[in-house]
Amino acid sequence: MIWKSFRQLLRWAARLLKYSLWLLAALALAGGGLAAWVFWDLPDIAPLKDRRTSLSIEVPDWQGVRHPFLVGPKNPHWTPLESLSDELKWAVIVAEDANFYEHGGIDVPALKEALKYDLKRKRLERGASTITQQLAKNLFLSRDKSVLRKLRELVIARRVERELTKGRILELYLNVVELGPLVYGAGHGARYHFGKPVAALTPAESAFLAAILPGPRIAFNPQTKAVKVRQRAARLLKLLGLRSILSETEIADALVELNQLGGR
Repeated sequence: MIWKSFRQLLRWAARLLKYSLWLLAALALAGGGLAAWVFWDLPDIAPLKDRRTSLSIEVPDWQGVRHPFLVGPKNPHWTPLESLSDELKWAVIVAEDANFYEHGGIDVPALKEALKYDLKRKRLERGASTITQQLAKNLFLSRDKSVLRKLRELVIARRVERELTKGRILELYLNVVELGPLVYGAGHGARYHFGKPVAALTPAESAFLAAILPGPRIAFNPQTKAVKVRQRAARLLKLLGLRSILSETEIADALVELNQLGGR
């Protein structure tokens, strides 16, 4: 009786080992497939080091139709970093990625918080995307909200940080951000919203432009949500004061001007 029970135990252990090995093999294949997809055909970042480079990508209009778009000096709206004011650059940084100069492409604490938030709600809402991640997505990836796309975004962002300087990353980002219906880049955005070159923007206009960034189509459309955009721009101006980019007098003047910006 004891011997029979022992043999049954051995058979059960052998079956358990067999199924465990199958499971491990399946997990290994799945993990290998996922890794292959994430690392497959990653873009070459090195050419972007040359500021004379112009890269052709596709951008969507508000109807979802994709159009060719040039990233680089061949684009008539292209604006070199030195032609962008400190007010505009810092308004965008405090709006989109306050730790831009501290992280290596991924803001790990912010990403952890975003993951906790998304897990609670069982859907992808908060991306905690840094400026570098957004640039990686805008240049090389689709805009779908999927875990796999996010993984590729993280990998590409790390490569971008290794290959490019922070200044170059910021220059590229500010020339590809969406600011209106088929309006991409700060140079085009300044012409579209204010009828002037980006170098001539006031601090109020710079903050207003930065405030549009999270959602120019709906959430922060300045034609339909002007009050919301102005409120966000006002917060950005105050943050610029905390970083000593603007004085208290400059902030006060900008807040007065801000009330005149945007649709009614």
